[in-house]
Amino acid sequence: MVLSLVAMAVPAAAQDAQPEGIYIGQGPLTNAVEEARAAKLASQLQCPVCQGQSIAASPAPMARQMKDLIRTQVSEGYTDEEVRQYFMSKYGEWVLLEPKAAGFNLLVYILPVAALLAGIGLMFVLVRRWSTPAPAPAEAAEGDDAAG
Repeated sequence: MVLSLVAMAVPAAAQDAQPEGIYIGQGPLTNAVEEARAAKLASQLQCPVCQGQSIAASPAPMARQMKDLIRTQVSEGYTDEEVRQYFMSKYGEWVLLEPKAAGFNLLVYILPVAALLAGIGLMFVLVRRWSTPAPAPAEAAEGDDAAG
């Protein structure tokens, strides 16, 4: 009985000792330029698990795998655009933290600026209205008597 409990516990303990997923650690890249490129690319891609967070900042195992893949592709000579295209082909365009400024995505860039300009215009009109003195009731009555 005890032996069977120990036999069941050993695989569970060994499984806990392994990192999650298929994460294979990789040392630093051969030069600082490649290292910087890989870090920049990782900061531009969104983690599929913790949405809204870059894979550079994400602690998720999936993000670690994606970072390793970026490092491998950079070391193999892929360009930044090729790396981004690879991830866009796997996950779609939403994987980019900063969407491309084209087509429907252009609204993401235009609407905040348009809303800001409309707000500034509205404030300008309201301040002018509030700062213009209203005619006094007595002056309005005298103007009516002189006309009639």
